[in-house]
Amino acid sequence: MAEALPRLEARQLTARFGPTPAVRDVTLTFRANTVTAIIGPSGCGKSTFLRCLNRLHELSRQASVDGQVLLDGDDIYAPDVNPVGVRRRIGMVFQQANPFPTLSIFDNVAAGLRINGRRSRRDVAEPVERALRGAALWDEVKDRLDANPLGLSGGQQQRLCIARAIAPTPDVLLLDEPTSALDPIATQSIEELVQELKRDFTVVIVTHNMQQAARVSDSTAFFYLGELVEHDVTTRMFTAPSEARTEAYVTGRFG
Repeated sequence: MAEALPRLEARQLTARFGPTPAVRDVTLTFRANTVTAIIGPSGCGKSTFLRCLNRLHELSRQASVDGQVLLDGDDIYAPDVNPVGVRRRIGMVFQQANPFPTLSIFDNVAAGLRINGRRSRRDVAEPVERALRGAALWDEVKDRLDANPLGLSGGQQQRLCIARAIAPTPDVLLLDEPTSALDPIATQSIEELVQELKRDFTVVIVTHNMQQAARVSDSTAFFYLGELVEHDVTTRMFTAPSEARTEAYVTGRFG
């Protein structure tokens, strides 16, 4: 029996800002229902690479991409592909929680559903509740769905953003350093949530925290100076990496 296609795959991906490459010739696969951590020192291209996976990079000034990104075998950069449709299937949560401040908690989660054509509160009530439950937030907000989200704690706001991202039921969820602005208790909550999310989604998480990568991921990719140095099962990456640069980074000798 042929091995199943990876859910998401980058092939010889190069991303530039003007003439300067930020990511160079990266080939990397992501299997369905797994968590892949992307680690590396600041400025190594982690977040740029992540933004290429759902065509957000091209929105930056003078940005360009070469190579392919395949979602279930189809190139998301093909000329006839609508990037908005890509971002519905590949959701993203950013480093800083960014709930829409003029919308209620309920309407924040419903925003993506309404873009997809589901307008009334009645139409979106069930998927909003499902997304809030999926983000482990429902019990904390079910009695104040019409409240402003800025009244939530930082960790709750980030889980709200995760609920907003998963409400349209994407195939892939990209997390760009989702706990870097949170306290340890909120960080633990998000890490536990990531483990739950992989039941339904393929998760890719950029993190500067190697302990976090070791805790939450099935595989880890190490980036350095825009290049993919090594990608392997997480336990092996942190105990017996193949590359000297990986070993130097994970043992704290540089970074």
